[in-house]
Amino acid sequence: MNHHTLVLGLGFPNFFIPTSRIGVISNSLRITNFISGKVFIRLRCTSSTSKMNNSSIIHPQESTMKGRVGEDISATNNADAIGKMTVQQLKSKLRSIGGPTKGSKQDLICAFKQFFAEEIDDPRAVVEDEKSIEVNQADVEKSSKRKAKSRSVEEHAEVTTTESVDKRVKRRAKQATDISITVTSEVKTETKKGSRSLIVSEDIETKVDISEHQVEPWTVLAHKKPQKDWIAYNPKVMREPPLSRDIKHVKLMSWNVNGLRALLKLESFSALELAEREDFDVLCLQETKLQEKDVEAIKERLLEGYDNSFWTCSVSKLGYSGTAIISRIPPLSVKYGLGISDHDSEGRLVTTEFESFYLISGYVPNSGDGLKRLSYRITEWDPSLSNYIKELEKSKPVILTGDLNCAHEEIDIFNPAGNKRSAGFTIEERNSFEENFLNKGFVDTFRKRHPNVVGYTYWGFRHGGRKTNKGWRLDYFLVSESIADNVHDSYILPDVTGSDHCPIGLVLKL
Repeated sequence: MNHHTLVLGLGFPNFFIPTSRIGVISNSLRITNFISGKVFIRLRCTSSTSKMNNSSIIHPQESTMKGRVGEDISATNNADAIGKMTVQQLKSKLRSIGGPTKGSKQDLICAFKQFFAEEIDDPRAVVEDEKSIEVNQADVEKSSKRKAKSRSVEEHAEVTTTESVDKRVKRRAKQATDISITVTSEVKTETKKGSRSLIVSEDIETKVDISEHQVEPWTVLAHKKPQKDWIAYNPKVMREPPLSRDIKHVKLMSWNVNGLRALLKLESFSALELAEREDFDVLCLQETKLQEKDVEAIKERLLEGYDNSFWTCSVSKLGYSGTAIISRIPPLSVKYGLGISDHDSEGRLVTTEFESFYLISGYVPNSGDGLKRLSYRITEWDPSLSNYIKELEKSKPVILTGDLNCAHEEIDIFNPAGNKRSAGFTIEERNSFEENFLNKGFVDTFRKRHPNVVGYTYWGFRHGGRKTNKGWRLDYFLVSESIADNVHDSYILPDVTGSDHCPIGLVLKL
């Protein structure tokens, strides 16, 4: 087996182990408790085929290059230094470490930062499986003889943490691989004859609790059919820095809350904390599930400063649908619905007019189980909404936001092949989305800024998709083409829980 010079970071500060002494064993990720003194690590890889996939092997030359890039970054580890690199320099660096080399300069910078994100493993390296992380007690393990230069070993007990990982593991691997790491406090070791294993020893002077380090699932590239230049959305490194106060701008947020009253009852959710953290000017809500009799009580609970709120509720089916706009900026005018009785009984649209744009909070009808409403959706609702916003656009630019119930492209859904006849990803809905909105001059702001980024906004409760980042991107900020270049940032907040959707945001220069 070739010895490599790649450095393996275990996810806690200042602890790196050269893989020049790490070999391959098998199965899942196991890390024992840390004991001061000598520590051993086994790196286990099991391919889905009997032969190891060459694409999953890191060669010494590539590893050395990655080390050189790491040294360069440590020497210039600040945003200014990275930002001053030319596009060609960024591509060269990313190419040397196997990173994506397509996209704008901002995308390259984000990919560069993400690869060397501090104190976490490369989020593109592994994808979590549907099975959750579990802790097991392993049996006492006996060592056998080494093939050459055998040494006797002592029996040792292991306390292991096992993490199953999904079959789309290596960034460039074509076949499935499971990764396993075992750390024990033994000094003498042997390997079994014929096994692909190599034991590593390393001194550790401090104790570390690995359980405190948890990978944020949205930073993992989760997709059934990922393209080689795709990367996972990581708001920590991909969000733009805030604009200074002397630059006039507005900050908008949108969220399908899946029942506002239920959300407000959650102890884990704080509207005040979200408002203080994001400092948004306007918040658009969808699927509030309120009845008209509930609105006044909700208004009394609004945060100080957000004195302008506008609500529409379903009257044809109580406790269903519902949209709202909450703003600290007084609008010039407000309109509810499309002005078409056949479409306006479910409370799906609120329009507010501000000085330089119209803002619409929309909740597009789901095609439903068995696609019962597919025909209504694509032949009536979408064209009517398209005509409505194009009419508004004659006087000023339009921003349409909300749950538009369509994953437009394969990059916008974890399992495209398995959902071709699922509501939200049928070819009919995707074509309608394109024809009625994108082809009519409206711009998908997130995809414009992040053409190769996988970022989801919805994860179904039923299968626990949020834990493994197996989701859909159904929530959008679409803007008139005339103001698309004024968008400073279009982002996702995957860490905000309380609904099966997460909030999205838009920062627009005025």
